[in-house]
Amino acid sequence: MIVSDFKSLIPKKAVNFAQLLRVLGSLLLVEAVFMLAPLLTCIGYGEDDWRAFAVALIATVASGCALRFCIRGGSRFMGRREGCLLTAVVWVAFSLFGMIPFLFSAIHLNVSESFFEAMSGFTTTGATVIRDVEVCSHGILLWRALTQWVGGLGIVLFTLAIIPSLNNNGGLSMFNAEVSGITHDKLGARVANTAKILWGVYAMITLVLVGLLWAGPMNLFDSICHAMSTLSTGGYSTKNESIAAFDSPYVKTVLTLFMFIGGVNFALVFAAVKGHFSRLWHNDVFRAFLVFIGVNYVLTAGSVIGSGAYSGWESITIDPLFHIVSAMTSTGLGAGNFESWGALTLVVTMSMMYVGACAGSTTGGAKIDRVLYLLKSFRIEVKRAIRPRAIMPVSVNGQFVTPERSNEIVSFLMIYTLMIIFGGVVLSAMGFPIVDAFFSSFSCMSNNGLGAGVTGITGSYDFLPAAGKWVMSFLMLAGRLEVFTVIVLFAPSFWRR
Repeated sequence: MIVSDFKSLIPKKAVNFAQLLRVLGSLLLVEAVFMLAPLLTCIGYGEDDWRAFAVALIATVASGCALRFCIRGGSRFMGRREGCLLTAVVWVAFSLFGMIPFLFSAIHLNVSESFFEAMSGFTTTGATVIRDVEVCSHGILLWRALTQWVGGLGIVLFTLAIIPSLNNNGGLSMFNAEVSGITHDKLGARVANTAKILWGVYAMITLVLVGLLWAGPMNLFDSICHAMSTLSTGGYSTKNESIAAFDSPYVKTVLTLFMFIGGVNFALVFAAVKGHFSRLWHNDVFRAFLVFIGVNYVLTAGSVIGSGAYSGWESITIDPLFHIVSAMTSTGLGAGNFESWGALTLVVTMSMMYVGACAGSTTGGAKIDRVLYLLKSFRIEVKRAIRPRAIMPVSVNGQFVTPERSNEIVSFLMIYTLMIIFGGVVLSAMGFPIVDAFFSSFSCMSNNGLGAGVTGITGSYDFLPAAGKWVMSFLMLAGRLEVFTVIVLFAPSFWRR
């Protein structure tokens, strides 16, 4: 009785670290499997970088096994705290182990550069510190594309698909923490089923894109890399000049279509694959997505003509549309020097980077869902000024937005904006021009990767000092996990039972 009373006085842990570490070990073993592809690619091409991937593979497997099989104690339970913490930690862990190939490869990036490159890949930002990507081995180029492809739908979401036991162990918490937007459409009765469906559709569309690109001027390797970076809306390319290097209207047209698909909620993509196209048109957010693209296309094409950058039909048709979809879906692939299209284009680009595409997609940005809510809310407030007693709730896709969700949306947009300002101020304090500083912060927070000024289409982020790279890496992570999953870890109440 006395022993029992004594044990009751011992405070219980707020977080089940033992189970969290075991699951993290399983996740690292998943990452190790993905490392096999670039390792075998290097061996196939006779490149020395196979050693870098061998080191990374051994380190990842050893750490994964140690966490998975050597951690004892604790229950198997994973609640909301564990799910939220694991979701944030796994992105950092994947980047830490994913940076090893960059450290030991022939390009010899330092620690801050390697972590930045890996984090940019997994968060599908696409910002790079490698000025000449064409000197990289095939293994490194494939690893960059793979990190974006895995990070596109989400690391945790992939694991939920292959480890069904997580379905009842914090799986829903991890799903909600990782999948973007204000709504999460579940396609199956269980989270694991949803994950399998989403990844199945994702892989199928990727294979289709590989075939279409291979049918054009790209070889098979370039097609694979660009297919993975396009559908994931990541933007890493195998060429220094990005898509402009291929100088092909066919490639730009195909990539524009698939970037657009990457920007649509994958629940709607799945419905379209099954032939339910009416769900697309009856979706408020999808229609808003089309309207945003149309309006911004007209503005950009007009800016091209007004700035004197017109150089043929392609310069006012394919190129502006490619750029708009690339910016709005946070892909960041470049087809030309958009800075020469006039100041209006830069303003339109930044607005698209902020808005982003649809929730539940692979894209970054604040998401059209939230912006649409604000626009509808603004319209209703104007009506209330005329009829103050009228009850007019805000609805998106036929669902009323509750006051709690409304507060969450407003809070998110405020914090999101403040973090962009924070990054811009930090880079400005480091001596960078204010426009370049804020554009770089904007690009990283929105997981876009587009460059302007010192980080133009053929430039890179290697100009940042080590401290700047770590700050931008943090913004990329916060943007990918949509702020709250990261910010909540800094709240003292999170760590108290």
